[in-house]
Amino acid sequence: MKNKIAIVTGTSSGFGLSTSIELARKGFTVVAAMRNINKKSDLLQEAKKYDVESKIVICELDVTNENSILAFHERVIATFGRVDVLVNNAGYAGAGFVEEISMDEYRQQFETNVFGVIAVTKAFLPVMRKQNHGCIINVSSISGRVAFPGLSPYIASKHAIEGWSESLRLEMQPFGVKVVLIEPGSYKTNIWSTGKQVAAKSLHSHSPYQNYMKKIEKYITEGENSFGDPLEVARKIAGIAGMETPDIRYPIGRGVKASIFLRDFLPWRLWEKIIITKLFQK
Repeated sequence: MKNKIAIVTGTSSGFGLSTSIELARKGFTVVAAMRNINKKSDLLQEAKKYDVESKIVICELDVTNENSILAFHERVIATFGRVDVLVNNAGYAGAGFVEEISMDEYRQQFETNVFGVIAVTKAFLPVMRKQNHGCIINVSSISGRVAFPGLSPYIASKHAIEGWSESLRLEMQPFGVKVVLIEPGSYKTNIWSTGKQVAAKSLHSHSPYQNYMKKIEKYITEGENSFGDPLEVARKIAGIAGMETPDIRYPIGRGVKASIFLRDFLPWRLWEKIIITKLFQK
């Protein structure tokens, strides 16, 4: 992997931070992009721990801002002249019941999780196409395959990324550019921190959905002890980055493959009954 360049977005914490370290350990020079570079200390600390500081270049990038993307693109191309791997990881999870989520909140979710991914990818597609080489890894979620109540902004955004990635993979295959989806289940990241601001409306005492939202929150909270280590996902991403012919999808995490299998093969009425019973009828 010497002299190969990898871009990772959303690297101040979670999957992005761990993936940056793992790619650097594999020999990539990693352009670690984050919206607020004042939050770089955790990444630098981990880089020092594994003696890969020299392999990581931290850059500012707001995936929802066209000017920020342009400046980032110009810096990367001027400095390195190539991009071998792009990991689209930046994102957050919006929550709440549909009636109580504003259209602006839905748009904000899509600006980051969908349009941000598309915009950053479009910026670097020309260089990958001209190289006739590259790997784009989009961090999706089990939520891109299996819906869940109370999380519709996030789930809709991940379903969108799933379909978009399929189209992009078919378009870019003749040019030697690989497109891959990784679909994590529940891991110990801070992805829910922003979304809770939206969910607060459905947790308010005046909300007709309060009781149901509390049950969903309790279900998620009670499962936190079994959430996986983000390093597992990072290692999978780093492994995919080195593959010649990766598959399109990589589900990963406790119970993920079983959930996808059941969702795909059970009649909807039975699947619906299982979910409603598990969440609301305990």
